[in-house]
Amino acid sequence: MLTDGAGVPLSLVITGANRHDVAELENVLSSAIVAAPKGKVTNLCADAGYTGNPALQVILSFGYIPHVRSRGEEKLLLETNPDFHARRWVVEACHSWINRFRKLLVRFEKKLSSYLGLLEFACAIIAFRKVIPVYPGFIISG
Repeated sequence: MLTDGAGVPLSLVITGANRHDVAELENVLSSAIVAAPKGKVTNLCADAGYTGNPALQVILSFGYIPHVRSRGEEKLLLETNPDFHARRWVVEACHSWINRFRKLLVRFEKKLSSYLGLLEFACAIIAFRKVIPVYPGFIISG
């Protein structure tokens, strides 16, 4: 999953549980619904699983500046620089928001296309709730 800095989902790819995230990096970046703006600096924060040269080359080929840090590095930066904010939580937060859709918590759909459609619908609802401001008197039921 690829999210923006606020955790709004931008790309989603489904694979088997035995596949590592790095193996699907190119598919995730190529299926993003919002492309990286041309001429603007776009950062991509990733965990230590993406430290290898092939993963870094894929990140650079899509126009992102890679920021790959381990937990130890972020912990050290948090201790030495009080203004530093870790960015590792945004994808986990998005997973948590998807888990609030009870139908998706356990996969019962037999077809991949059905499950992907439900996941994309949940991501669309999450994006709508995060991007569109909710005004007093405007009720979104869910």
